[in-house]
Amino acid sequence: MRTAAWTAALVLMLDQASKYIVVHGMGLDRVGAIDLLPPWLNLRMAWNRGINFGLFSGEDEITRWVLVVVALAIALWVWLWVGRGRHLARVTVSAGLLIGGALGNVIDRLAYGAVADFLNMSLPIWQNPYSFNIADIAIFLGAAGLVLFTGEGEAKRRR
Repeated sequence: MRTAAWTAALVLMLDQASKYIVVHGMGLDRVGAIDLLPPWLNLRMAWNRGINFGLFSGEDEITRWVLVVVALAIALWVWLWVGRGRHLARVTVSAGLLIGGALGNVIDRLAYGAVADFLNMSLPIWQNPYSFNIADIAIFLGAAGLVLFTGEGEAKRRR
């Protein structure tokens, strides 16, 4: 459990610090865009009221609170699940990534009413219209890790 807690805490701190720097320090919410290494890496402010790629977005408060409750429920379920058994370190790290990312985006919804997305990666021949943040990366890696690594140790013990 300690590994999951430390991973979640680290992700949460990195996510919130990066959002504070780009929104309040760099004023990306006012400027809108800053090219860092065009087209490969840019900062593009996007207030996401939905889930990935703006799916299920809505301007009403009910959508915001439903997404907060769903994210908290998933984070709690993963926390309880990882705490009930013995897992490989990569499973507990994956759980921590998912939990930390989910909590980071919940804080945004509570503080701003939407998730602060700002990272944009494109190619010379293709302009990506979507932005994301560190929490999104952690959620993706955590979910992928849970799918890939859960049960890995059990399969080896059964042989």
